[in-house]
Amino acid sequence: MIRTDKENYYLDIAETVAERGTCLRRNFGAIIVHNDEIVSTGYNGAPRGRKNCIDMGVCIREKLGIPRGERYEICRSVHAEANAIISAARRDMIGSTLYLVGKDAKTGEYVENASSCSMCKRQIINAGIARVVIRLNKNAFISVAVSDWIEQDESLSGTFGY
Repeated sequence: MIRTDKENYYLDIAETVAERGTCLRRNFGAIIVHNDEIVSTGYNGAPRGRKNCIDMGVCIREKLGIPRGERYEICRSVHAEANAIISAARRDMIGSTLYLVGKDAKTGEYVENASSCSMCKRQIINAGIARVVIRLNKNAFISVAVSDWIEQDESLSGTFGY
């Protein structure tokens, strides 16, 4: 038996969390890990008590033809990263790692060039999370230092999408 490395172990858990997602376009799962303990989990879905896109059978962003990475204020969902942050105390997130996995809801393929949106990046920064690990495929991932998002502030350039 081959033992899974720690990064893929946590990404596997985040991928399982993504299975609870309720988006018709993409489902993301996120977990926050600090000192080798899972602090919280989150997946994308409508706020508590509101109908999910899968229940309504429509994604308003898809219906309006809004490109990936733009106009998230129109989306019904709270993103996976935001839900994980909401469920944790800041003291438990300072210096932590957020693991993120995204899959296309229709094909089940991993989201190409997955990343946190600009709103989630701001929340990750303020939560005190130090690193984000994003799955590229079943075994490959990238690790992003949150300090890079602080230094490379896309909100200053007006760049949309990712």
